[in-house]
Amino acid sequence: MHEIFVNYRTRGGKEVAYSCDRVLSARFGPDSVFLARKSIEPGNNYIDVLVRTARRSHVLLALVDEEWLDAPDRNRPGKRALDNPQDWVRREIEEALASGVLIVPLFIGRRVEQLDPRQLPRSIADIAECQYTRVDLHSLEADLRRLGDRLVRLVPALAALDRGVAPPDEPPSAEADLTVRNDNQSGGIGQVSGTVGTYVHDARGPLNTGSGGQFNGPQVNGDGTNVISGDNHGGIRQGFGTRTPRGGEER
Repeated sequence: MHEIFVNYRTRGGKEVAYSCDRVLSARFGPDSVFLARKSIEPGNNYIDVLVRTARRSHVLLALVDEEWLDAPDRNRPGKRALDNPQDWVRREIEEALASGVLIVPLFIGRRVEQLDPRQLPRSIADIAECQYTRVDLHSLEADLRRLGDRLVRLVPALAALDRGVAPPDEPPSAEADLTVRNDNQSGGIGQVSGTVGTYVHDARGPLNTGSGGQFNGPQVNGDGTNVISGDNHGGIRQGFGTRTPRGGEER
């Protein structure tokens, strides 16, 4: 059964209609979205299929672009298509309204204004009272995903079919590259290669990157140790049990 019926006019709505089919079918299943060009099998009576499916769907998306209201009737020059009782956009909406189908006007772009029932044929004027949503061609994929989220909350039949949203891209591997360069940053990370550990250039204070405690004041630990003192403006001296004067070695 087709839960979502895409109602659109070829001129102005085709691109968004096909995107609706692609995005929502991926989420709810390939048979969940009715798009006339895709869903009517060769040889079927298209009138019967359109009427029956519009009545039985759970949701009808009425795609409304800037020219939707005043789109010309190709068979009646100077007349609006919506004023023709045989116009299929109008007929599909009529069938959905008569059957109590949830109708969602889907405005395409930012210039489409809220529908005025006085400008619509009486048989479909009620769609002006249906809460609309809006999509933009520049953010169409994200807008349609949000629409899918809202439909899941509104329509239990769609919630049962929901495959969820595609997971985000995998985060980068936790294994860091052994070579990192940031040569232009003062006090930053220089070049690290192989297994030499961590090298920090121009440290502004005490720094311990290994195990054990961190000492903020003068510290001497026997012969052959590293001695770090003060604020390290003078660098680090390696001695043999001697104590570096506070303030470090002058440059």
